This record gives sequence, C-alpha cells and structure tokens, in this order.
Amino acid sequence: MTEAQFEAIFPIGNDDAPKAYLARRRWPDGVHCPRCGNPKVYDLRSRKWHWQCEQCAPDGYRFSVLAGTIFENTNKPLRQWFKVVHLMTTSKKGVSALQIQRQMGFGSYETAWSMCHKIRAAMIEPAKKLGGIVEVDETFIGGKDQNRHWDKQTHVRGGADKTPVIGAVQRKGNVVARVLDHVTKAAAETFVREMVSEKVSLLATDAYQIYDGLTEYPRQSVKHHLGQYVVGAVHTNTIEGFWSIFKRGVVGTFHKVSDKYLALYVAEFQFRYNNRFNHDIFGAVVSGC
Repeated sequence: MTEAQFEAIFPIGNDDAPKAYLARRRWPDGVHCPRCGNPKVYDLRSRKWHWQCEQCAPDGYRFSVLAGTIFENTNKPLRQWFKVVHLMTTSKKGVSALQIQRQMGFGSYETAWSMCHKIRAAMIEPAKKLGGIVEVDETFIGGKDQNRHWDKQTHVRGGADKTPVIGAVQRKGNVVARVLDHVTKAAAETFVREMVSEKVSLLATDAYQIYDGLTEYPRQSVKHHLGQYVVGAVHTNTIEGFWSIFKRGVVGTFHKVSDKYLALYVAEFQFRYNNRFNHDIFGAVVSGC
C-alpha cells in the first residue's frame, strides 16, 4: 500500500473507514462474539460499531469492533494506529519509536514505543515447518568485540554480553528465527527439529559442531574458517542476508535493542521478510491485531 492509497482508503476526518476495514478483517464471514464465538449478534442502534451477544451473559454482552484487539482501551484514533502500522510495514529496516513520535506528533515517546511493541506482538506468526532446501545459521546481536576498549574485550565468539539468535530459511521461502539464552548443541537441535521438516532435500549449515547431531537430515556444510562459502547448492548466504537486514535495522534504525524485547524485533523483521511478496502486508498485520 502506497502513501496515496492509504490516504484514499482512510481519509482524514473519516472515523468510520478504519473501523469498517477492521471489522472486515476481523470477521470476513460476519460479526461474531469475541468472547464465545456466537455469530448471532445484533447491532446496537444507539452505538455505532457496537454489537450485543445474548449467549455470553443473562443481560447480554456488549462489545465494540475494538474489543479483544491491541486497539482496545486506546485513547488514540484507529486511523493513527493504522498509520503506524503502515509506516512499520513499508520500511524495510523498520522505523524507530522516536521517528514515529516525531512524524505522528505524539506528546510522549512512551506512547509511540508502546504502540510499536503492540504492533510487533501482532506480527508474531504461527510456526510452520520449512521444507525443500533449508539453511540454518546463528548470529549474535551486540557490539563488535574489536570495537571495545582493549581491557573490555572478551575474545570469546559472540561475547559474553551478546544475545544469540538462531534462524532457518527455506530457499525462496520463509524464515524462522528464535532468540536463545545460550548457543548450545541441545538448543540448536531442538530448534531445527521443531522448525525444519525431516523431508527436506538439503539442510545447509556452516561447520559449527552444534549441528553435528542432526543425523536424520541430509545435512551438508561449508567451512567458513577455510574460506569456503559456496559448494554447489550448499551455502548459508540466504540466512546471512536476513541477518544483514536485521542487524542493519538494529544499528541504523534502533541503535540499541534490549534483550528483554529482542524477540519482538525479531518477529517484526521475520514478518516483513515472509510477507515481502505480499501486496496486502498491511491487511495481514491488521488481521493479527
């Protein structure tokens, strides 16, 4: 969705357009109760975009189009929420909460920060096993050891203060990434077995020993430490490309990401990558809200 298309679909001053769009996305088969799923609800004529369900409670359960979504109990117009979603989905490397605050004119940074995190939570996708040719690799999020002062360098791969993230990508397909507490053989094997089908035609990794126990997979590796990066179809360039996008977003857009919320940022970049060919990525986010 372009800027012009967004303005045409959600004109300024029209509060009904965003609510109508959200209702269609939430209930494509007709409005049903968000509490019990009852499809036999009726409109409240006294309150637009509100319905009542007689099945939930003796005196009826009243709900609005915002009930049960990340927009519930918000003091911001729905159109402003949609504008933030649009900015986050059209920016390849993300957009910072400070930039959202400036561009939207919010009075506080905390408002923009909270909205962005809620939208990131809505971007979390259900896990699906990958097939075909799958690449698996791990990376570490944090400053480079060589850039630290000499007496603060750890000389340890990943560094003691870095956060590891492991990921798997299907060639010309989707990516799945997960934040780890520690990079261990058990953690790597658990991730691969949960996210990668045993029927893959190839599991491409580097020569890191944490993958050696995955003997049920047709695994082949490249030895980066020997200057080997591509051997026929065996390489990890695709997943490393995803790490590049993510790290450039962290360094160039957010500058610093805390361990506590790193999983949400990973979910955001994963969602955008997996919907890179989806012309309705905006609608996909709204459906998850």
